[in-house]
Parts: sequence; structure tokens; C-alpha cells
Amino acid sequence: MKKIILLTLAFASFAFGAEGDATTTIQAVSVLAAVIGLGIAALGGAIGMGHATAATILGIARNPGLGSKLMNTMFIAVAMIEAQVIYTFVLAVIALYGNPFL
Repeated sequence: MKKIILLTLAFASFAFGAEGDATTTIQAVSVLAAVIGLGIAALGGAIGMGHATAATILGIARNPGLGSKLMNTMFIAVAMIEAQVIYTFVLAVIALYGNPFL
């Protein structure tokens, strides 16, 4: 974890190292926030989908008769989890291209 934080700070220093006006700094912070936010959202979504899939497989193994109901419920849950990642992606694109702070 320490290595990841140090790498993030090292890459951020390149973003903030360029001399310029406030607009350049805001753009650099926007890129950094978009990348970190999207990474955290993708990580959380992947963990959530893994847990949902594991629970579904365990439920089907215990009671094969409920397989279709469990699968339908799992697909709905996975779609909701993926929607959260897509919302984060949309906000990252807005922060990068349609930045309201500029």
C-alpha cells in the first residue's frame, strides 16, 4: 500500500511540476482525481461482483432447484454494481473535458 501511495505522489509531482497559471493546476488536479476515482470505483466494483458471484455459486451448490432464480437476482445485482462504476466514469469524463471549475 505504501508503494502505491508513493507512486501516486511521484506521478502527481509531474502534474504539479509544470509552471503555469491556475488553469493548468486545476487541469492537473482534475486528471489526478479522475484517475484515482475511476481506479477506486473499478476496484470496489470488481470486489462486489466477485462476492455476488461467489454467493450465487454457493447458493446454487446448496440448492440446485433455485438456480434460475439465483442467477436472475445475481445478474440484477451485478448490473447495479456495474452502473456505479459507469457513473464514476461519466463523472471522470465530465471532470476531464467539461470541467466546471475552469
